[in-house]
Amino acid sequence: MKCVFVTVGTTSFDDLIACVLARDCLQTIKSLGYNRLVLQIGRGKVVPEPFSTESFTLDVYRYKDSLKEDLEKADLVISHAGAGSCLETLEKRKPLVVVINEKLMNNHQLELAKQLHKDGHLFYCTCRISTCPGQASSLLLLLRSAKILQR
Repeated sequence: MKCVFVTVGTTSFDDLIACVLARDCLQTIKSLGYNRLVLQIGRGKVVPEPFSTESFTLDVYRYKDSLKEDLEKADLVISHAGAGSCLETLEKRKPLVVVINEKLMNNHQLELAKQLHKDGHLFYCTCRISTCPGQASSLLLLLRSAKILQR
């Protein structure tokens, strides 16, 4: 199974979870050949129901002692911009999309993501959705366009 792992760490980042679960984003994930999505939702209030069909599986959990197993099984990681999550993913040499939580004050996450992107280690975006009808989120646009994610 080709797997996308999404992690928010120990925080709450409902915007990221909702963005990944949006119909267009799920369709794009499936069109890229992924058939499993694992969500680590932390303290979030968005708690999707896990499900499994013949062609797609959604697994959901809040916390584990270690993300090592999920990172090893992942073919793509979508993560908040926490330093630990980023570095642990990069150590595993997994393709990484970092989603900036714009609701955080003094957004150090943006600085970290920009530098790691500049150094060629990851892609980054926000969950922001354009105010124009029919416009996709920046995460969706990135997933559709980033060739590294189509390995």
